[in-house]
Amino acid sequence: MSTPFTAHRSIEPYAKRDDEFVAGERDYVAGFADDFADVFEQTSVHRSTVGCVIPAYNEEASIAGVITSLLGQTRVPDVIHIVVNNTTDDTVRVASEFAGAHEIVTELGEQFTEVFVHDIGKNPDKKVGALNYGYSLVEGYDYLLGVDGDTIGDKRAVEYLETEAVSDSRIGGISAIYSIDTEPIKGMIPKFLIAGQRTQFAAFNLQNLLRGRNMAVLGGQFSIFSTSALRAVMKANHQRTPWVKDSEVEDSLLSLQIKSAGFLTKISPYARADVGGMTTLRAYDAQQVKWTYGAIELMWPGQRGDTKGQPFHPNLRLRWFENFGMLTNLFVRIAFLTLLAGSLSIDAFVFSPWWLLPVATAVLLNVRVAMTMKDRKNSDVLFAVLIFPAEIFMWIRLSHFMRSWFRFLSRKKVDNWAMQAKAERGSGSGHWMPLIMLAVVLAGLAVGWSLLGPVAQSAILWVGWPIVGVVTVVQTVLMIFKLLRRYQGYKV
Repeated sequence: MSTPFTAHRSIEPYAKRDDEFVAGERDYVAGFADDFADVFEQTSVHRSTVGCVIPAYNEEASIAGVITSLLGQTRVPDVIHIVVNNTTDDTVRVASEFAGAHEIVTELGEQFTEVFVHDIGKNPDKKVGALNYGYSLVEGYDYLLGVDGDTIGDKRAVEYLETEAVSDSRIGGISAIYSIDTEPIKGMIPKFLIAGQRTQFAAFNLQNLLRGRNMAVLGGQFSIFSTSALRAVMKANHQRTPWVKDSEVEDSLLSLQIKSAGFLTKISPYARADVGGMTTLRAYDAQQVKWTYGAIELMWPGQRGDTKGQPFHPNLRLRWFENFGMLTNLFVRIAFLTLLAGSLSIDAFVFSPWWLLPVATAVLLNVRVAMTMKDRKNSDVLFAVLIFPAEIFMWIRLSHFMRSWFRFLSRKKVDNWAMQAKAERGSGSGHWMPLIMLAVVLAGLAVGWSLLGPVAQSAILWVGWPIVGVVTVVQTVLMIFKLLRRYQGYKV
């Protein structure tokens, strides 16, 4: 049962327009900027209506900042619904302090919005159920703005998203550029993990921007959806609601459905938002395994329960490249370590300076990605330059990759949402399993190697090194192409 809390409150805008920010953004994407500026000047932000939905689960620490940032937008949503579900903390109490009508004066004029807090209690469909509940409240609006309970949008984010969505009726959804705020992060391991996640976000955002700004996944963190596109999705897929619980990655599935319904899925070069990062290995592992498992389920041919695999869907091409790249990275690293150990054991190791070329290319590519970050920090550059942080983070990502595929191929049914919630509470030890498996595999290889004769060992090295060399050369060439590719002035 929903329980709206109402109390009237007026707030003053907390920031003036940052003209330098706008000017700087237009310099980044010169070709697109002129068109965007023309649309912006010709479009009234009040010609459409925007209903905001915030699914909130145990967001006591962050929900106040999220609501404050929305009330401080240059284009304030016409209504804001906080849908609290399965929560065990004081999210409802904190959010209810903002409930009620708000008259806000911004640089775009006087605006009015109303905040409602809905505590729907125990919800078996978790975030999907909260999103669909919110949709039922704003389905009469032109656009649904989905915001996570730990995501802070830049003050012009809603304005930029709405302006572009209104400019092209083909757009079914458009996402902000995501990053993570480093300011509140304390501790060596949390800072290391956040630096890696920032790099991961930057690379993903950049790939989507360079693909004609076609967004593979309209992340629910801060995206705007055309309600007409959502209705088309429901009709085409015989659904009563836009989001369904069939997939572990509800936002990826909806993005595929929006694209299949004939709409565009885009990423804005201007709108930005800081999401909540994972600060422990346990929580980061659970999140990434859930995301990767869900993506594999969508990629895999055939039917998995109620989820139909769509291996040739345009939005999944990037996913295939990512998974193939991770498989190649895993093979090269395991094979190199194995062959290196084998060569050293029989005094057959010969160092070649050419081996440093792939490492140098990877470092340069990482540095270039870091330099595209709009809010670049020294930690981002050091993460790329020092080699070892990025390499350690790659091994962590490889562990997620292996766990996800193993879980998928084993057909073991696991509630990945529950596993992530458990990990974020500090429980579970599954994130150590890939390390244990790697140690067992390496130990087995060592024993097997010791049982071979000199001729067999030499033959394995004679065949193995060229194979690893060829794969590494191909990887290096692809990295060089990425390194030389024009980034068209985009900043992520």
